[in-house]
Amino acid sequence: MTHRVRPMRRRAALQALAIGLLPALAGCGIEPAEPLRIGAQVFPGYEFVFLARALGLLPQEQVRLIDTPTASASIRALATGALDGACLTLDEVLTARERGIPLTVVAVVDVSVGADAVLALPGIANPAALRGRRLAVEQTAVGAVMLDAVLKRAGLKVTDVTVRQVAMDNQEAEYLAGRVDAVITYEPVKSRLLRQGASAIYSSAEIAGRIVDVIAIRQELLKPRAEAVRALVQAHFRALDRYVAEPRQHAQSLGQRMHLNSEEVSTAYLGLDLPDLARNKTWFDNDAAYLSRQAAELEAVMRSAGLLESSRFIGTPLFDGRYL
Repeated sequence: MTHRVRPMRRRAALQALAIGLLPALAGCGIEPAEPLRIGAQVFPGYEFVFLARALGLLPQEQVRLIDTPTASASIRALATGALDGACLTLDEVLTARERGIPLTVVAVVDVSVGADAVLALPGIANPAALRGRRLAVEQTAVGAVMLDAVLKRAGLKVTDVTVRQVAMDNQEAEYLAGRVDAVITYEPVKSRLLRQGASAIYSSAEIAGRIVDVIAIRQELLKPRAEAVRALVQAHFRALDRYVAEPRQHAQSLGQRMHLNSEEVSTAYLGLDLPDLARNKTWFDNDAAYLSRQAAELEAVMRSAGLLESSRFIGTPLFDGRYL
């Protein structure tokens, strides 16, 4: 007589078999990988990955976005292993690599053409008028690059101003409380302070191309987590395309984290050049020759300002376009 396995018994048998195989599968190293942990502070160029998540374009089983208050916080988290990658400026990537964090740039998200600025109290009409004033600046490479640029523009030395190191998330409060006369800042704080009467006396439009924002991943994770890295990069560009096609439809969503209204969102993006996927592919062509030249020029500025000590690009390749 042939005995049929009852459905419940068959299901129980299969479950037992699956449970029994779990240790073996884990031993083979094929258990599901944890999501790639990507850090980003609030900044217009970084918001497209968050928009992608809101639109369902970012597979959350592959990528987890983590809010960080500042770029410095992202770099610290990368150093401790709490993050696998981050949205950073190119100079911050160079700084991180000098500190032994092996980051590789996999996409360029924006180029600052005015998003970074020096904002001052009414009555301070130009950079030269900063002499003797209290100037707040974030203790980052971007802050140092902007400080160096505005002082050169004004014909001033760093000893001609009182520099206060103020983190990005405290700059607005320090300025509004009257504890500083001017602040080197960027979006969205820039738009919020302009709304409250501050005057822009200098911007990154005068050093266009020097401040570049990128997605950077720890080099040792690129091959084992290639699918997740590619999903992150593609999600950014798909969300960017959605915004370019219908900016009004997506402005409100983009403005939520930045605390900007829809009109201010549009204004914030005027200070950024937002390269699409096609332009990124061109920039990463020929072993990223174009981006390497930009990085070399930036490195020279940073070394001159005492922001870097080590040799060019410090080790492993700086750019990798295989995930575009």
